[in-house]
Amino acid sequence: MVSDAARDIRELIENWVLWRDSGDWDRFATVWHDDGRMEATWFRGSATEFIAANRRGWERGVTILHSLGGSSIDVEGSRAISQTKMQIHQRAVVHDVGCDVVCTGRFYDFFECREGRWGLVWRQPIYEKDRIDAVDPGATLELDQELLGRFPEGYRHLAYLQTLLGHEVAPTMPGLRGPEVDQLYARGRAWLAGNDGHPSELPEGS
Repeated sequence: MVSDAARDIRELIENWVLWRDSGDWDRFATVWHDDGRMEATWFRGSATEFIAANRRGWERGVTILHSLGGSSIDVEGSRAISQTKMQIHQRAVVHDVGCDVVCTGRFYDFFECREGRWGLVWRQPIYEKDRIDAVDPGATLELDQELLGRFPEGYRHLAYLQTLLGHEVAPTMPGLRGPEVDQLYARGRAWLAGNDGHPSELPEGS
C-alpha cells in the first residue's frame, strides 16, 4: 500500500516537471521549501535562482523538456529520499545543425515535511547515459572530440551542447557508478537518519 507521504511526494515530482516545462513559474515555486536547492549540469544554486534562470531561458526560446518513469520513495518520519527515472530532452543548434540531446538518468531528491507540507529541499540528478542526434536525419554532424571528452560518459553530449550555448558545465556530476554517486547515496542515508544541516552540505562520508 502506498503511504500518504509517498503519494504527496510523487505528486510533487510530477508537478515539478509539468509546471517547469510549461512555464508555470508561480506554481513551480510551490514545489520547493524556502531553502530549496537545485544542482544540474548547467546550474548550481537556490531554487529561487533556478526558477529565475529557467524563466529567462523560457523567454529566450530555450527548449528543455523532461519525461518521468517510476519512483522509489523512502520515508523516515518527516524526511524522505526519492529516486525517479527520467529523461532530459534539449533541442538546440550545434555547429549549424539542429540537434536533439536525450539524457537518461534519475532525479535524486531530498524531501522534508514542515508544518504539514512536504517540499523539495535538494534535487541532484544522476546522469546515466546520453546521445545527440541531428533533427534532420540527412544532416551531417561533426563533434569536437576534445571538447566531448572533457565530460563524463553519462552526460557528455548534453554538456557539449550546453557548453556551446555558453554555460559553465560541472565536470563531476553523479553518474551510474563512481565516487560522486556513492557520496550522494551517503548523504541520502544521513538525511534519512536525521543528521543536522542542509543535505547538500552533509559530510560525503556520512
